[in-house]
Amino acid sequence: MSERVEAFGILLDPLTMEEAVSRVLAWTGEKEENCRYVVTPNVDHLVKLETDSRFRQIYRAASLVLVDGKPVLHALNLLGWDFPETVSGSDFVPRLFERAQAANKELRVYWLGAAPGVAEKAAVRVAERCPVIKTVGVYSPPFGFEKNSEEQRKMVDLVGDAHPEILILGLGTPKQEFFLGKHSGRLRAKVALCVGATIDFEAGEVKRAPLWMRRFGLEWAYRVLSNPRRFVKRYLVDGILFPRILWNEWRRTARRTERRE
Repeated sequence: MSERVEAFGILLDPLTMEEAVSRVLAWTGEKEENCRYVVTPNVDHLVKLETDSRFRQIYRAASLVLVDGKPVLHALNLLGWDFPETVSGSDFVPRLFERAQAANKELRVYWLGAAPGVAEKAAVRVAERCPVIKTVGVYSPPFGFEKNSEEQRKMVDLVGDAHPEILILGLGTPKQEFFLGKHSGRLRAKVALCVGATIDFEAGEVKRAPLWMRRFGLEWAYRVLSNPRRFVKRYLVDGILFPRILWNEWRRTARRTERRE
């Protein structure tokens, strides 16, 4: 088992895609009272982690923390850690399904999030290419669910009644993480994946960046060009704050190294 790395106030797992998929598949066959959950930090998440202690606590309790995005990967390697590759949620989910199909391992999946009707489309498309993936439920919570305790209880009950092995959350950050931080002990799922827009991608509702852009770490640019109203401000703020966060982390890393020496 790879040793976890402490950086940016959280613990990260320096795993390849295949190692991470293998670990989650193994968890689906284990008995565990609490729902394990997986998060995939990108630059926007690291900015939130710097200022939101509740968000940081939930991240530190995650069972698996995978690097999402070339900027985070390069930052960690610049700090002296050996991270092999990015493992984004939007790549992780289809690879997980492909591995399950290749192994003829049936997985019970619940889709929680995205707009009404989108998860249903995702489930149909996934079943066409990976028949072993069995959708046991879909639900699109209403706007403002994060402020409605009754609605959250309903979400927990729906998932619990379905007993999925994989719970896919597309509720948006930080709502999906806060939901898990509060309710993971009551969710009757083996593993929950916080994967943002992945349900939209799987449904074909939103197109991903071309492969060449993803390989060069330019998926963020594609997202800005595709939806400037939504993403320009976010990436502008992240672009201003992240260098300072990286500098502070470099200083902390240097001090820890000096103390060890």
